[in-house]
Amino acid sequence: MQRNLLIKTCVIVATILACIFGVIGFPTSLKQAEANAGERIHLGLDLSGGTHLVVQVHVQDAAKLMADGLIESLKSEARTRNIAVASFDSSDPQTLKDTDSIQINVHGVDPAKTAAFRSMIADKSSDAWTLTPVNSTDYRLNMKTSALVALKRDTVDRSILAIQRRVAGIAGLIEPTVQAHGDEVTESEILVELPGVDDAAHVKELIGQTAQLKIVAVKDAQAYQTKDAALAAKGGILPLATELDEWPGHGWYIVNRAAVINGQDVRSASSGTDSDSPGRWETNFVLSQDGGNRFEKFTSANINNNLAVVLDKEIVSVAVIQSAISDRGRINGLSTNQEAGDLATFLNTGALPAGIETMDERTVGPSLGADSIHEGISAGIAGLLAVVLAMLIYYKKAGINAVLALLLNTIILFAALAYFGATLTLPGIAGIILTVGMAVDSNVLIFERIREELRAGKTIPAAVSAGFGKAWWTIVDTHVTTIVSCLFLFLFGTGPVKGFAVTLVIGLFANVFTAVWVSRVIFDWELSGSTEMTHLSI
Repeated sequence: MQRNLLIKTCVIVATILACIFGVIGFPTSLKQAEANAGERIHLGLDLSGGTHLVVQVHVQDAAKLMADGLIESLKSEARTRNIAVASFDSSDPQTLKDTDSIQINVHGVDPAKTAAFRSMIADKSSDAWTLTPVNSTDYRLNMKTSALVALKRDTVDRSILAIQRRVAGIAGLIEPTVQAHGDEVTESEILVELPGVDDAAHVKELIGQTAQLKIVAVKDAQAYQTKDAALAAKGGILPLATELDEWPGHGWYIVNRAAVINGQDVRSASSGTDSDSPGRWETNFVLSQDGGNRFEKFTSANINNNLAVVLDKEIVSVAVIQSAISDRGRINGLSTNQEAGDLATFLNTGALPAGIETMDERTVGPSLGADSIHEGISAGIAGLLAVVLAMLIYYKKAGINAVLALLLNTIILFAALAYFGATLTLPGIAGIILTVGMAVDSNVLIFERIREELRAGKTIPAAVSAGFGKAWWTIVDTHVTTIVSCLFLFLFGTGPVKGFAVTLVIGLFANVFTAVWVSRVIFDWELSGSTEMTHLSI
């Protein structure tokens, strides 16, 4: 018995030491202990201060990009199958609502090739687009509802991933929150919370850079000094399926709206010095196999023609195609190494698949977070002292047992937060305070059971054993039902609600260990000190 009790005590002591190490490590001073705890206990936005943003993803941009990509694919396939088509163009949705009406128009299909044309469409786009004849030579393609829903979801998911990668490198940032916002992903909004970062302007600049790379054919090799001059040269109307983009310092160019390849085709990118222009920089990129094949077909068919590299609707380079290019290319003539490096970073971490717009912006100052911590700790200490006092008065020496178990419960909870890298929020502090109540409730159940057994005439050791045994299943029942509730809060709740659920669940698991196991060991030590105990202070 004594040996078994020593083993249990060693387990408890080892647990306490591991928990203390998890929170403060091996500090050499009180100041270092506080610093270590501050680094290991991650505070949420409401406690540490920071930036809160809600951004809306312009899904219409992704729909337009998808339509343009299909147009280029159909053009290439039509040439391969020798199907004469006068032109392809698409609608240009300007708002999120317009996304549902995205449409591709096909003009001038050779009537003799109707069957071959329909077969081509079925092979290339039947899973996402519906073909409808307008007349004997013209057709339209409309995106299917299922494809639209999938596109919206995929665009938001990819935007979340790209934003997560971008904000990961912000100095001083701990545990950022980047997640879908609203009831459904199709709402196209993303919540961004960055604890410890109060420069909202910098954050918006960082995550707002779409870095949409397009390589497009230049329709007119001439550069125009102004946008108006380009329009005037074309009689005020641009050629079909073209747009005007500016190359800063060089002028305006008329380029094809549809991309030959885009940022999604980039497999990797790196920066370096420009071999053609000393003192300038370049970004080298490698394309995916599919992108490389398309690029090689395009460049082979357009030798001596111009192409433009467009980044976020601004030209960064115009070059003459001198030979076929497959899966490798470069964007040269960049001003600084930082510019080339930033472009490579954006391409490597994933370009935003669509533009974003800030819908809500708030900055939480660190002083407000400090006040929240102070008030939360004050409330916790006040509640803890009240509970301790009540337990000591009502349960006498056994109350000390409960207090020790309660303190260990709190230590385990904070250690778990540190080890798992969880974020402590203001609702999380509320979860901790509720855990204190749950822990006391478990002790009350056990103590009252022991009292009942003593009143029934059992010996003290038998009453203690029966009290813990009979209270065990009641404790398990209450804890399991609460944990299940917390699971639903975590799965379907927002950030603050999840913080509450996390701390409460950790506290409940710790409570089973402390209120049942640790408390029983303390009673066993008390009982082992006397073979004929006649009174138990409870």
